[in-house]
Amino acid sequence: MLELRPTCEQCNKALPPESAEAMICSFECTFCRDCVDLLQNVCPNCGGGFAPRPVRPGRDWKNGNSLQRYPATTHVTYKPVVLEDHAAFAVAPGSLPPTQR
Repeated sequence: MLELRPTCEQCNKALPPESAEAMICSFECTFCRDCVDLLQNVCPNCGGGFAPRPVRPGRDWKNGNSLQRYPATTHVTYKPVVLEDHAAFAVAPGSLPPTQR
């Protein structure tokens, strides 16, 4: 079950569960679209790429699968990176498509 983290790890921008701005890597590191661009689509924590975070239904359409039953986390993960340092790190993984990292 995705945590649906509430903010961008880089800039701390609010990313509520319904946000179309939220991007995640396969480990669910969460960033806004602007920061993903600044990070050159390379996760600073694992080197993977990002994909849009799915939106969990706010309404119970079927079997209780909604935010009411499975709420988003309120725990903020805020650990911005120094962009100059990240640029050096991102060279190797960034030279490959995310599917080949």
